[in-house]
Amino acid sequence: MLDLTYIREHTDEVKQAMANLYADAPIDEILELDKQRRVVLQEVEQLKQQRNAVSKEIGKTLAPHASAGVKADEREAKKAEMRAVGDHITALDAEVNEVEARLNDLMLRVPNIPDPSVPIGKDDTENVVTRVSGEPKTAKDFGFEPKPHWDLGTTLGIIDFERGVKVSGTRFYMLIGAGAKLQRALISFMLDVHIGQGYTEVYPPYLVKREVLIGTGQLPKFAENQYYDQIDDLWMIPTAEVPVTNMYAGEILDGERLTINHVAYTACFRREQMSAGRDTRGIKRGHQFDKVEMVKFCTPETSMDELAKLIDNAEEIARLLKIPHRIIQMCTGDLSFTAAVKYDVELWAPGCNEWLEVSSCSNFKDFQARRANIKFRREKGARPEYVHTLNGSGLALPRVMIAVLENYQQPDGSIVVPEVLRPYMGGLEVIRGV
Repeated sequence: MLDLTYIREHTDEVKQAMANLYADAPIDEILELDKQRRVVLQEVEQLKQQRNAVSKEIGKTLAPHASAGVKADEREAKKAEMRAVGDHITALDAEVNEVEARLNDLMLRVPNIPDPSVPIGKDDTENVVTRVSGEPKTAKDFGFEPKPHWDLGTTLGIIDFERGVKVSGTRFYMLIGAGAKLQRALISFMLDVHIGQGYTEVYPPYLVKREVLIGTGQLPKFAENQYYDQIDDLWMIPTAEVPVTNMYAGEILDGERLTINHVAYTACFRREQMSAGRDTRGIKRGHQFDKVEMVKFCTPETSMDELAKLIDNAEEIARLLKIPHRIIQMCTGDLSFTAAVKYDVELWAPGCNEWLEVSSCSNFKDFQARRANIKFRREKGARPEYVHTLNGSGLALPRVMIAVLENYQQPDGSIVVPEVLRPYMGGLEVIRGV
């Protein structure tokens, strides 16, 4: 959430930021409601002052020198007048509450302001490749035409699409045998790497309250993308970022604890109706997937340095897996709703012949902290300030699975297990068909 005072005092700047984002943000309506709210609040304050003053006058009518008749008449007249004032105040308070509810709803629908370092562009075609590590493999490098993971996995008997669809519908699948073990190995490997980088592991709930999704920015704007339990008003998490960030909602952290680094593995649930017709083959895009997520809480002045560390921490997984990868900076037209600046890590998938996004590393600055009310004190007695929050996948499955299968495939369709994963696979070196 943006600071309302900042919107009021830097309106042109905010409107330009929204234009750069190609966002239809209701800035004018927000300003009008803010003006209306302040006018009504001022009237309420004046009426309360009037009521206080008249209450004192009523008290004076009790003075001994005033005649009983005069005192009684004046008191009743002024009491009647104050009852009318009180009714008016009650009506104005209700009006303020209604305006504030509408104002708050609109504020929650305004995206974050891009950092000045973000390139201006209309969509993902204008994102910037900042670096490429490793040479993407082609048929010439393999010595044969590489197969896509859906053929490899089916032939090896480690991915079962038909039974996944049978039990759950489209965009579901089952991992079988070495396929399930490979995914579990990747999760454990990632967690161990990130813990070694200084992250503390968290195992959070997969179901969260409505206000938790509001805190990280998935609600109210993206409700249609979430899975929801109406009976208990609980929402299935789209990423571990949601519960882990909200661990500290409503708290004032000790500044000496910052930076706080957490890592979490969770299943993730996200409705893919917005991508209907896209990536329908394979396991690239599903309603349920696994992810290892890194979350940071830091001081405002360190957040860009922490972003650089976050990207490197995510990229280390790609380096250790020895899979060609690249780093992409998102332009304004391709930024997420909550991010002030965002970089993607993409792995090369030779069978699909495409780059796969496996991590989005974002600095939200104080955008999420304002929504979730997460603050810190630099020292005892200091004024609380909003923390800056960051998150990045480290990395997202099943796309890492796709990259492993397709980069490590052999002419006979078997898969060489990357060396770093073999201890997690019980020493297995090659995945072969059954």
